[in-house]
Amino acid sequence: MTNEIILTISLVVLFGSVILFYRLFGKMGLYCMTVFATIAANIEVLLLVDAFGMEMTLGNILFAMTFLVTDILSENEGKCAANLSVGIGVATCILFIVVSQSWMWYVPSPNDWAQPSFRAIFTNTPRMMLASLLVYAIAQAFDVWLYHAWWKLSTRKSGDKHKYLWLRNNGSTMISQLLNTVLFTVFAFAGIYDMKTMISIVLSSYIIFIVTSLADTPILYWARRLKEQGKDGIWTAEKAAP
Repeated sequence: MTNEIILTISLVVLFGSVILFYRLFGKMGLYCMTVFATIAANIEVLLLVDAFGMEMTLGNILFAMTFLVTDILSENEGKCAANLSVGIGVATCILFIVVSQSWMWYVPSPNDWAQPSFRAIFTNTPRMMLASLLVYAIAQAFDVWLYHAWWKLSTRKSGDKHKYLWLRNNGSTMISQLLNTVLFTVFAFAGIYDMKTMISIVLSSYIIFIVTSLADTPILYWARRLKEQGKDGIWTAEKAAP
């Protein structure tokens, strides 16, 4: 199976999981997706692959998923709920850094086979995680702010706060993800890859982010429709109660 097919399947599965978790668990499901994506993306980003004629790091779709989550929360639950998701992501990063580094302190058993692999992966994790922590906090907070700034502008121009969902979604996400891509590449990979590779990573990552931003727009409309129909969070305590 080619990298392109795997990436396409990953996009469908991950974005589909966001709407599924929102359907089942409401905003709590979205917070769970934030925790999952934050941890998984910061491990997956260590992998460098060739796909669609570009050299890229993995993790882009997972990072894009966190922007989808905050946009759904902004649209359906409000700015405070979206900022809470950002805070959960930051706290998750900090805890994972502490816990994953504690694994390196153990003296392995003579029968252990996993420690060398753990060291190979998680020795580089602190820099990646710290870079991600800083960039995630900046880019996501900026995305939430910009989403609501676009919303105020479109409401003022049209007189209808329900219109132009596609504008506030793509207008905030594409700008925020450009900021995210540049800052993360510099903080995480400066001194590891040469300038040509870093530029390639920035360009390929941002192209992926443009595609995912356009792809997540129907998901956002779907999530808003679920909210309006009261079909979000069908397994929450409030709706599951007899």
